[in-house]
Amino acid sequence: MATKRDYYEVLGISRDASGNQIKAAYRKLALKYHPDRNPGDREAEERFKEAAEAYDVLSDPQKRRIYDQYGHQGLEGSGFSGFGGFEDIFSSFSDIFEDFFGFGSRSRSGTRARRGSDLRYDLTLEFMEAAFGLETEIEVEKYATCPSCQGSQCAPGAEPEVCPQCHGAGQVGRSQGFFTIRTTCPQCRGQGRVITKPCKECGGAGRIMVTKKVAVKIPAGVDDGSRLRLAGEGEAGSYGGPPGDLYVFIHVKPHDFFVRDENNVICRVPISFVQAALGDEITVPTLDGETRIQIPKGTQPGDTISLPKLGIPSLRNGRRGDQIIRFDIRTPTNLTKKQESLLKEFARQEEKKLSTKLKNFLKTGISKAVQ
Repeated sequence: MATKRDYYEVLGISRDASGNQIKAAYRKLALKYHPDRNPGDREAEERFKEAAEAYDVLSDPQKRRIYDQYGHQGLEGSGFSGFGGFEDIFSSFSDIFEDFFGFGSRSRSGTRARRGSDLRYDLTLEFMEAAFGLETEIEVEKYATCPSCQGSQCAPGAEPEVCPQCHGAGQVGRSQGFFTIRTTCPQCRGQGRVITKPCKECGGAGRIMVTKKVAVKIPAGVDDGSRLRLAGEGEAGSYGGPPGDLYVFIHVKPHDFFVRDENNVICRVPISFVQAALGDEITVPTLDGETRIQIPKGTQPGDTISLPKLGIPSLRNGRRGDQIIRFDIRTPTNLTKKQESLLKEFARQEEKKLSTKLKNFLKTGISKAVQ
């Protein structure tokens, strides 16, 4: 778990800074790292959240006193847990953001910035494409910020108006005996503002459906089930919220010859029993093209040899695995009479060899027993 930075360091102020100095420092950072100005920038998002948390603590006399005396652990012990996301920040500091940025979409009206939805795209690759990577383009259908109203939902030159029913509160009260029950305003649906002149291009939604071509760089060595994140390429946010992300899920087609085993590739090469017995030099495919290999004399079924650094590149360091060749020894069929005769002669010779070995073994055993 990452260690939290000192709140005074985050805001760039001294430990005896006044309330106005704290607010001014936060204003500077909030303007710099605001998600509207840094769409898709994860580091800016974290800085924005970090500054908001520091301001929340240091602008509150009680929280500041606990922090000065006991640090982060003291705050955690008192129940302080920071912010869950942008909505919490904009909700907590709605008045401040209205002063800072000059708009009320995150202010008293109750309308909060909403991050755009994440999207998923399934991309199928050939075995070789996954092994060596590639750059490609994909087409993604998604909601994007309306180019006409820039997400304001209003027609050009128009602005949202305060809801006449709730007067901007986003809620309406209804008396029931001694109690007043407050419910979401039915006219503005809790927004506190109404769009009287909606944008014609998006119909007042602030977003439109588009098809966008997105460049994707597939790194060498991706495997089936790998996932790539393209920050900020998801759907547009609402009310100035940041866009979501696009997740590309990789599916790799099987190869006719190679099988992947982590960063190694395995292949089965058929050879004749004569090649296995006498050895031979043959040509085999590799990921980089054909190469010549030597079959050792006396090769047995299932024996393997390795070709170093001819496997799959590692995603971590780029080092390639090995190609492992497993030999399949094929038994001949449809023999000619001459071939049968030669094999029978070979069998007789093998039988004599085994018989001689057995006799020598027995003779040696008896000799030892006599001694």
